[in-house]
Amino acid sequence: MGLILKNGYLIEPKSGKEGKYDILIEKSIVKSIDKNIPSLNHKVIDCKNKIVCPGFVDIHCHLREPGREDEETIYSGSLSAVSGGFTTICCMPNTDPPLDNKVSIRFVYEKGEKSLCEVLPIGAITKKREGKELAPYFEMIEENAVAFSDDGNCVMDSNVMRRALEYTLLHKKPIISHSEDQNLSRNGVMNEGFISTKLGLPGIPREAEEIMVERDIKLAKLTGGILHIAHLSCKESVELVRRVKKNLKNITSEVTAHHITLTEEAVIGYNPNAKVSPPLRTEKDRISLIEGLKDGTIDCIVTDHAPHSFEEKESGFENAPFGIIGFETFLPLILELIDYGMNLKDVIYKITYAPSKILNIERGIIEVGKRADITVFDPDIEWIYKEDKIKSKSKNTPFLNWKLKGKVLLTISKGKIVYKEPEFKY
Repeated sequence: MGLILKNGYLIEPKSGKEGKYDILIEKSIVKSIDKNIPSLNHKVIDCKNKIVCPGFVDIHCHLREPGREDEETIYSGSLSAVSGGFTTICCMPNTDPPLDNKVSIRFVYEKGEKSLCEVLPIGAITKKREGKELAPYFEMIEENAVAFSDDGNCVMDSNVMRRALEYTLLHKKPIISHSEDQNLSRNGVMNEGFISTKLGLPGIPREAEEIMVERDIKLAKLTGGILHIAHLSCKESVELVRRVKKNLKNITSEVTAHHITLTEEAVIGYNPNAKVSPPLRTEKDRISLIEGLKDGTIDCIVTDHAPHSFEEKESGFENAPFGIIGFETFLPLILELIDYGMNLKDVIYKITYAPSKILNIERGIIEVGKRADITVFDPDIEWIYKEDKIKSKSKNTPFLNWKLKGKVLLTISKGKIVYKEPEFKY
């Protein structure tokens, strides 16, 4: 017996297929995409007036295991992820110990196989993420590492970064750069500007990002290596990427959902849940990021899901760690892009097939003969994001008690229903 998603409005960005279709799933595989598939003995889920699309793919999140299982585990992170529509998530290596060798990569991958969605590990660029000595890439790739990053730390030594990019010509896995001059950003806790001065908080100048984005672009041009620039946050960085993407095909970039939603004004009141890295910037920066998504300068949207304990986040703004959780609020935040002139198919492309292409993985698609990773959502449902409904082990979010629009109703990962919104009746 199989499963039929019936009467849904399919949006499949890779093929361009769009319209009312039924989807038959048997033994974890998409067997048919057609009009009016006979029910026979299959289980039927009526998706009338709902959007059916590939499962969301997040290539930038933090799951904290190993080391900080009090904040999140790989399993609890997967629960949070599937409730937000994600079927593939890629976790950064800034764990304790860091993911800088085959043993730690294998640990994460095996834990991921027992989770609710696919969890793919990202290995460290350098040993211990110290920026000094390259980590053993090939042994990590053998254990299913899909990319390399020292995220949270910038590889400040340009020669080390150069060598890392040169290695991508051999293993074909991207280097994901946390582009931040840490000499300029040292001790800063928010965007440098009028508001930081008014609040008496040390600022992080936009030049800390701009300088390193330009350096990384130049190194990618020098080496021909595969560079992905993480979490762009300011207008100047977008312009730098836009300028070179016409001629350099080895460079991609991303933006987080919170950077296209919030500005530095969210910090007013010393809200530690608005403390993120890179920091929230100005309204001009936010609009520039959206324009970058619209014109293809920015390739995809990520969560940068970063759980932290209540005690750490409430230790005072300057002491609080950077980061917010992001899986569960992701869909309604990105749907706001439609108000800025993006169509729904383009938005879905940025969170399914586009991130998959960056990592060269066969995800973010609905195709006959391929694994069934599918998300069903209603873009019009309004709901309140309440603390007691949060699936993550951590609660550090600036969107608590926000009225949001757009809700994931059903998530199918590897052909199995892994999340169903209780209110979804079929």
